[in-house]
Amino acid sequence: MSLRPTISPATGFETLRWHAGALEMIDQRLLPARVEYCRCSDATEVAGAIRSMVVRGAPAIGVAAAYGVALEVMRRSADGRETQLAAFEKAFAELAASRPTAVNLAWALNRQRQVVARTQNDLPGALLEDAHCILREDIAINEAIGRHGAALLRDGARILTHCNAGALATAGHGTALGVLRSALASGKRIHVFADETRPMLQGARLTAWELAQDGIPVTLLVDGAAAFLMSRGEIDVVIVGADRVAANGDTANKIGTYGLAVLAQRHAIPFYVACPISTIDPALPHGLLIPIEERAADEITGAAGVRWAPAGISVRNPAFDVTPAALISALITEQGVLLRPGRASLQELLAVR
Repeated sequence: MSLRPTISPATGFETLRWHAGALEMIDQRLLPARVEYCRCSDATEVAGAIRSMVVRGAPAIGVAAAYGVALEVMRRSADGRETQLAAFEKAFAELAASRPTAVNLAWALNRQRQVVARTQNDLPGALLEDAHCILREDIAINEAIGRHGAALLRDGARILTHCNAGALATAGHGTALGVLRSALASGKRIHVFADETRPMLQGARLTAWELAQDGIPVTLLVDGAAAFLMSRGEIDVVIVGADRVAANGDTANKIGTYGLAVLAQRHAIPFYVACPISTIDPALPHGLLIPIEERAADEITGAAGVRWAPAGISVRNPAFDVTPAALISALITEQGVLLRPGRASLQELLAVR
């Protein structure tokens, strides 16, 4: 039987966990009011949890997808290999279609396909073990990102972040927030400013909750307040996560990130992107080719049963935007800090991973 994955001690909660033959994930739609776990027993349930944002964040989605594939094939453990392969293909297609922008999802699914190609016996067990491995590796990668990124922060730094790129968006520790955790662990004092991040309020609901759980000083801002604080010299650095990085360094992240990058350049503030190398998509030449998910209008027209927009109003709800590489001061990865990322430097980074 496969062992339960190692959980990072950096946080007091588990974003994803394998328990009693199923995948359990914090239902992030309920935070910060309640901490409840959603239990998934097959690929359809995992795909539904990804689409509905029970789980979100590119690395966490990748981990969840790997478990989703394993769960579906495990349901056919008593059947022959052909039936198991058919179950794998069904799960692969369903999970691949669950959200389009985060490349880690496709990366994890393709890694599971490699497991299928090299496994002749006990395919369900091999897929589950690789899902456990992806989870453990993600925690270790995030801790390495944190160590590299912490060196960029001075003692007393005031850091602005957008959306949630923390333990809730990963298997543990976090990418952008992992840098902050590592800076604190090294003895540096920091203060975090968290954008509320409209329309789903991941900054207000998730980042603020997560940092408060760890006792990290945090101040919540409406999205439009960032420019004001920058103009007053109250922000020293911006650190965000990423859902996909194109071959030339253009980066997709939560809607509103591009605007922060423009503001940071205007005020001569470093703009850092923290992400694992698996987020880099060398098949996409530039950011304009990154598929941008458009979500439902009701995320903007109201919330919690209250409607504030007029009926029938036209709505655009892109979930992500793309920040050109020229606006990015550095990419923080598990392999180190890549200053002014571009096509050549990203190719070199991918070659040594």
